[in-house]
Amino acid sequence: MLDRKIPAARPASKVGVLRAFLALTWFLQSTIAFGPSAQDSHSGPVISEDVTLVILPVTVRDRKGEFVSGLDASNFQIYEDGQLQTVRLFRREDIPVTVGLVVDHSGSMAAKQLEVIEGAQAFVQASNPQDKEFVVNFNSTVSFGLPKSVAFTGDLNALRTALSSASASGRTALYDALAVSMKHFDKDDADKKVLLLISDGGDNASKTSFSQVLRIAQSSNVMIYAIGLFDEYSSDQNPMVLKKLAEETGGQAYFPNSFVDMLAACQKIAADIRHQYTLGYSPPDTARAGYRKIRVKVTAPGRGKLRVRTRAGYLSSPRTPTQSANLSGQVE
Repeated sequence: MLDRKIPAARPASKVGVLRAFLALTWFLQSTIAFGPSAQDSHSGPVISEDVTLVILPVTVRDRKGEFVSGLDASNFQIYEDGQLQTVRLFRREDIPVTVGLVVDHSGSMAAKQLEVIEGAQAFVQASNPQDKEFVVNFNSTVSFGLPKSVAFTGDLNALRTALSSASASGRTALYDALAVSMKHFDKDDADKKVLLLISDGGDNASKTSFSQVLRIAQSSNVMIYAIGLFDEYSSDQNPMVLKKLAEETGGQAYFPNSFVDMLAACQKIAADIRHQYTLGYSPPDTARAGYRKIRVKVTAPGRGKLRVRTRAGYLSSPRTPTQSANLSGQVE
């Protein structure tokens, strides 16, 4: 069903280039504001053991929707296939992130192209100084924006060039681009890996299927955040694909319909990335292949009912020890 082209319920209003740039510049400023200084002063590894780990980014909010800081490892319970696991890694500081910018340059995005480029550039500028980025541009084909000799960079000028190296034309190989992007993370050993996908969700040129992309995502520790920008005159768009990928990987999808909505989406993404806990546990029975469900619960007396968002499960291979899991939208 996800491969069916589903038009957006309400097309995005055409935001001027200047207004889009201002919105995403605000995102830059808000992300910096949510950086390490926004975390509690006692942040740092509480538990860390040299074992093969399933690594989980976890966002905790209270009933009002506010981020909950100051929790310890003892406040978290992790269940794999219903069995309680021992928390072996716990961090609550703003750790460096490796980010892949996956940018749609297909013909269906032509009307939004300047907004796409400005948005991706603003995200780069918002990065923690220790973050690393790479760029994947796609239309009918998929290409890396950086030179072949450069896997990742924090150089803003290099990233600007990479983002502007493709023009909007042709068909859409979204699934191929995602598969290539997630494979590229194999070259990096960071605990926290994020894809920022800017697209309308349509695909009409990939050799990779949606089910294959979903399996790749379920076998990785990459969070996918998606910003859906839609042209009211284009039928080649699929917001459900963006939503599903984000939910399965512990990220979120946003579909801004106006300048105000764009500001709100920028604020939420910036805050989400910078306010996550990082948990890890050693998976049981590593010889068993297949999908494993994960559930995270939080108990903190005196704080009321807390809501948890992370990944929904992961695909385990008996040949390669798992280093990740995928939970979506679990709420306790």
